[in-house]
Amino acid sequence: MKLQHPFRTALIATLGVGVGILLITSVQTLSTILLYVGTALFLALGLDPAVSWLERRGLPRWAALLITFAAVLSVFAGIILIVIPVLVGQISQLVAQIQKLVQSAVDGDWNPVDALSDWLHSVFPALDVDKVFTSISQWYESLDLGQIGGAATGAVLSIGAGIVAGFTGAIIVLILTIYFTASTPSLKASVYQLVPASKRARFIDLSEQITASVGYYVMGQVSLGVINGILSAIFLTIIQAPFPAVLAVVAFFFSLIPLVGTLTGSAIIILVCLTPGLGSPLTALVALIWYAVYMQVEAYVLSPRIMNRAVSVPGAVVVIAALAGGSLLGLLGALIAIPVAASILIIYRQVIIPRQNEL
Repeated sequence: MKLQHPFRTALIATLGVGVGILLITSVQTLSTILLYVGTALFLALGLDPAVSWLERRGLPRWAALLITFAAVLSVFAGIILIVIPVLVGQISQLVAQIQKLVQSAVDGDWNPVDALSDWLHSVFPALDVDKVFTSISQWYESLDLGQIGGAATGAVLSIGAGIVAGFTGAIIVLILTIYFTASTPSLKASVYQLVPASKRARFIDLSEQITASVGYYVMGQVSLGVINGILSAIFLTIIQAPFPAVLAVVAFFFSLIPLVGTLTGSAIIILVCLTPGLGSPLTALVALIWYAVYMQVEAYVLSPRIMNRAVSVPGAVVVIAALAGGSLLGLLGALIAIPVAASILIIYRQVIIPRQNEL
């Protein structure tokens, strides 16, 4: 047996480690681009069932694509034209209210600790909070409000830069989504050609099941978000909650997050309704009852009916997948975690188990 030279072995090992570090660094550097591409592929798979449905109705693919893109862009344009003016006005009111409170605190005309204490005493007259609020008041008086105001200004500028970056990213994702949706058949065909001919039919069958499952999942999740957003806008307007358009948008986007999205968005809305100066305890209580009922209806009525064509995933797998995806890729990871888990389950049930049974 011929032994490897120690220097050659060490050199090869060092080069291997260097290549690994280079790949990890490249992935970190390109993380934003990879996030855009992954989001666009995810959305393209979500639009593909709609395109396929139109093709089955006798339309050529270019017409199906045109109708799908026109419908999606029209919906989003309508939402923007309806919601953005209201949203901008309500955000301006919210910012003005916050600036007024901060200025009052700087001038000494308003103390948030005293205001909160008075509110708690009015809501919970039997609660003894004087000792606690004495310590909180001493801590508040020791704060440098001028420095806090400067930090708040920097935070506002950072938020503005984040909004601009988010808008730019949304445009890039939109362009990539249109491209991937239009070229889905050719992309699939290119991937299928990499598989040996003897196994290609089975691979195509599994791939079509996986992509269809992901597509139905995306469409179902967006449908749940739209339902929650519309109902929230109507309900919050009826109960005269503060900034109903803003809160309805919050409800929509959080509903896109599986498992905990609706609960998190509902908690944020209830807290806003409970905030002194913006809402009232009665408004928050009514909102709490509404969202408690809605979450039950969504879990047991809406979600099973909308998601009936997607692959069912056990509850424990849903929890683990959502937590793992959120930890690895943030919001996108939480969104794609469940369809990825469903894809793994398809492979497990239709490939691994039959193969094990043949042994």
